[in-house]
Amino acid sequence: MNDLKTIMSGRKKHRSPVKCAVFQAMQSVDIDSLSECSESDIRPVLVSLVRMALCSPLETSDSWTKARKDVLKILSGLDVVNSIVALLSIDFHALEQDVKKEQQLRAKLGGNQGDSVLVSQLHHGLALEFERSDAPRRIRLLLSELLYIMSEIKEQSKGGNYQKQSELFESEVYLEEVCDVLCIAQAELPNLLPMTELAEALLCVKNGAWLLCQLVSNSPQCFMTVCSSLVSRGERVDEETLGGRQRLEMLRMLCTINPKEALNVRRMCIQHCTMPGLAIALTLQVAEVSHSEEELVSFVSCLLLGNDQAVRLWFSQFIKAGQKRKREPSGCMLYTLRQQLLDQVTSIVPATRGDKMAESGVIQASMLIRLYCALRGMATLKYSDEEMVALLDLVTARPPPSKAGAHFISLGLCTLIACPYLLGSLDQEQQVIDWIKWLMTNESIFEKEAASGTSFGEMLFLIALHFHNNQIHAIADLVCKTLGMKSAVKANALSRMRQIFTQELFTEQVIASHAVKIPVTPNLNATMSGYLPLHSICQLLKSRVFSKHKVAIKDWIYKQILHSSLPLHPLLPQLIETYVNSIIVKGAKTEHTNEPLTEQEILAVYRDSVTHKQSAKQRQQSPSDIRQDNLSPQLLVLYYVLLYEDTLMNHMKTIVLLKSPIKSYSDTIMSKIPINYLIQAALKEQQMYAGLFAPLTRLLVTQYPHLCLVEDWLEESLTTQQQQQMNKSKVVHSFSPSTYQEALSELQSSPTKVIAHLEHLLSLPSLELMPYNDVLISSLPTLLLEGTPRRVLDLAKKNWFKAHAVSPRSIRLMTVNALRAKTHGVFQVMPHTEQDIVVDPLIVLRCDCRVFRNPSILEIVLRILSAYTQACQVYLTNHIQTHPILDNNLHAEHERQDLKIALSAAQESAIIQILLECCHVDKEETPTGQLSDLREVQCLIFSHLHQVFIADPNLAKLVHFQGYASELIPLLVAGVPSMHICLDFIPELLGQPQTEKQVFSIKLLSHLCCQYSLPKSLSVAKLGINVMFTMLTVLESEMRVLFFQETVPCLFNICKAFPPLCDDVTSLLTQIGRVCFSQLTTTNSEVASGKCLMMSYLTQIRRVCFSQLTTTNSVVASDFSLLPGEDGHLDMPEPTCKRQRVGVVSSYSQLYNTVQQTFQQLASQAVVTNSIF
Repeated sequence: MNDLKTIMSGRKKHRSPVKCAVFQAMQSVDIDSLSECSESDIRPVLVSLVRMALCSPLETSDSWTKARKDVLKILSGLDVVNSIVALLSIDFHALEQDVKKEQQLRAKLGGNQGDSVLVSQLHHGLALEFERSDAPRRIRLLLSELLYIMSEIKEQSKGGNYQKQSELFESEVYLEEVCDVLCIAQAELPNLLPMTELAEALLCVKNGAWLLCQLVSNSPQCFMTVCSSLVSRGERVDEETLGGRQRLEMLRMLCTINPKEALNVRRMCIQHCTMPGLAIALTLQVAEVSHSEEELVSFVSCLLLGNDQAVRLWFSQFIKAGQKRKREPSGCMLYTLRQQLLDQVTSIVPATRGDKMAESGVIQASMLIRLYCALRGMATLKYSDEEMVALLDLVTARPPPSKAGAHFISLGLCTLIACPYLLGSLDQEQQVIDWIKWLMTNESIFEKEAASGTSFGEMLFLIALHFHNNQIHAIADLVCKTLGMKSAVKANALSRMRQIFTQELFTEQVIASHAVKIPVTPNLNATMSGYLPLHSICQLLKSRVFSKHKVAIKDWIYKQILHSSLPLHPLLPQLIETYVNSIIVKGAKTEHTNEPLTEQEILAVYRDSVTHKQSAKQRQQSPSDIRQDNLSPQLLVLYYVLLYEDTLMNHMKTIVLLKSPIKSYSDTIMSKIPINYLIQAALKEQQMYAGLFAPLTRLLVTQYPHLCLVEDWLEESLTTQQQQQMNKSKVVHSFSPSTYQEALSELQSSPTKVIAHLEHLLSLPSLELMPYNDVLISSLPTLLLEGTPRRVLDLAKKNWFKAHAVSPRSIRLMTVNALRAKTHGVFQVMPHTEQDIVVDPLIVLRCDCRVFRNPSILEIVLRILSAYTQACQVYLTNHIQTHPILDNNLHAEHERQDLKIALSAAQESAIIQILLECCHVDKEETPTGQLSDLREVQCLIFSHLHQVFIADPNLAKLVHFQGYASELIPLLVAGVPSMHICLDFIPELLGQPQTEKQVFSIKLLSHLCCQYSLPKSLSVAKLGINVMFTMLTVLESEMRVLFFQETVPCLFNICKAFPPLCDDVTSLLTQIGRVCFSQLTTTNSEVASGKCLMMSYLTQIRRVCFSQLTTTNSVVASDFSLLPGEDGHLDMPEPTCKRQRVGVVSSYSQLYNTVQQTFQQLASQAVVTNSIF
């Protein structure tokens, strides 16, 4: 018995899975390699070799025949081969039939293991029966046991943890014989004994993994199939159950005999999200074989930091389950993983604290830091004391100066924030403090050696800033972004870390003093990632650190603006906004403010602007070759100036109260900045100026609306498209400002030269047109001469607008001075300044009178007038804000606002009245046709008035209350589409006490009714008729005649627009006629003789025209007369009264005739249909 135990223990000691070389030789059928193996090495694959040698092959080539002979040589001399040959000699056909019957028997529920077709009643134990049996019975015994196990597995109640106590598989003495039988049975009955089912059955018995390796070695083509089946049926956490652990060991043993497929098996684990312990075990195996320490770290990092949420959750569950396991942790793969990682950390950390880390270990150290942060933050791994000490030593290691070293330090800083409990003692806190001080000392060295756009120094200062401002969420965002993962940062856990940063390392004064010494970022743009000096400066400005400690930051900001490029960094506009607020708005804790940019610094940015200076070489280049320079600094400085002025105006009252020395920039600054050119350039590339274009446009519209006219922006886009088309066909000639001046002197005799010059200028880019600005503007008075071709005027106008698009302010001022009226005086007239015109826009209209009959030049003047009118509005508003009332007197403030509105209304109404006077036809003018200059001038003015009325309807009301020539009413109503707004205030105008305004309102009403036949017009018309009824009774005799002499003819237009009012108008005309008769009767007795005749005619007319008629659509004759007479007029006798009554008689006679004519017009146009007109 002792000898048997010794033999068993010896066999157990030497029992091992198939060697890798043997498996590879079997997989590739390398007979030569097999022949070199020892007898013990080839023992597991003898079954396959015997079948190769004895079974008839399908291949009959000479090479295979020779290989079979080599196999026979290998088998010769091996005693065990005889037993294998005996196993191959049985009747497998009969055995197959019995196996099928056995399977059917096992499929029945409630079957007993003793009921078997393959084996009769056993008298002894299974192992003893196996020993005493011959080959056929041995194979039947094994198959009976396996089929029973397979049937038990199929039952749902058994699950993956089913274990079978089998004496046959547990006996070490018979394992090799059992393996031989199993391999032959599977090879001869592959359909009844599939490899995947056998693998699941062997999982349930002892030594099943070893048997499966032997089985797969004899059928190497089934390796991946078996592995795939085992992995897919595995558990999500494989070490929690006995079956899971056995499956893990089985797959590990399989990958040991075929290590080449270990990575593929690991891939299957990830794909199915099963058996994470196996994935770790295989990774360790691969790392051991390849001697790669990075393999484990890279693999686990990919699982936790990858994009697959399911894989991340699966592996996190494995980590959590491994920490909760109550049994000995050293037996689980999580413990092995942690030990391996700890060993790597220990190997990287220098032996002596303070020594530099090896260059080769920096990248691996960075990977380990990220992995430990991921294990803690995403898988909730709790570090052991040993791990915490090692990790802190790793974080505070001192890498060599390099880009990788700077990145390692950034990760270390974030790790200290993400894992603050690493600082468990005072010594560890001091260790961290010493390390951060070392960082501060060596920051410049790292920046010089790393030569990268980012610096850990900026992150260090940014963390300190956030701690000072108690912005834990900002620190959390910084940590997560740097580590590349989500990490929970709790404020209560960072109390000690905050104290270290704010009190021991980085006081506010230290931060401010150091920040201004940080070099600006060259070519700063939006493509740069990481944390730049810009982030730190922005945060410091927001917290008023520079103001509090009186540290000058102006120079740094100015340099960074100059070193900006496209695409614009999104923080630059925020930097300027914060900087401007720190200049003007005082903080709650400090009275000191930052210094603004000087005017010299601002102008220096635009000194080399393309709008100020352009070399001849640039002008010779084609437009496509001229690349716009980087306009980022110019646009940023423009934004700074506009924002500064806007903020200054909003806080002017506080500034005046506190007597702060803050001053506004002079007007010279803004006049030298090419605002319009910069805005148009930014408009074409808005995506490059994201974050700046919108606020810049808002400020520009608020402060300089005359530079944001819609017409200018539309014309600029159209001019660009036309220019691109013209450049394709134009030929460049030798043109210059001097040649244009010479051609202009010959305009009357030879206008073709001027036309050629102007067409050439029109084909040039806008910037290349700037040298011609002076000569173009100075030539405008010459173009006012009579006989100037219209082609010349139109081309000059187009060129003016093209030049105006680049520098509108200077072009407008030059044009106003060039077109001003010539005065013949002794004293020299000084040219107007822009301030003069802004204060008094009427200066624009004090120009040469010929302008108002020249449509092309007038269009230019109207554009200038519109711009300066808006500029005047802004000037008045800014003037009130600049001189605030300090005693909070609301009445005085309202009075100032009212005065401003009154002044503005007076200026604009005066402008409109002047323009309306220009629409009058002078006595000397004889307009011919509808295409005359006068008609075109009227259209331009009416279009301008339409825009003005739409922008401010109250201005239209003011102009009409002031009144204008009645001859212009029909022109205005027809030419200004917005005249319909007059219907809103005509009732108020009718209620004015001045008769002239009442007459004007009725005339305006009559034309509006014809132009806009609306229900609202009908109601206002009724009101007008009622007013006329009232005026007939309240006016004195002389005023009555004057009033109705002007208003009676308007009744025809009202009835023409609204026929239902004919009845009321007829009644009104009748009453007016009676009043005339009455007045004439009392004045001249001779008229009394015709009174009866007159009344009879009136009665007849009303009966004919306005009674119920049976005949429809009858038109009253056009020659119907109110009183007898061929011409339709009343034959009034010559007055014979006294001299003082002659005027009254004449006036009433004229009024009577007017009534007659108006009624005749009504009767000629009226259509009578049952009293419905």
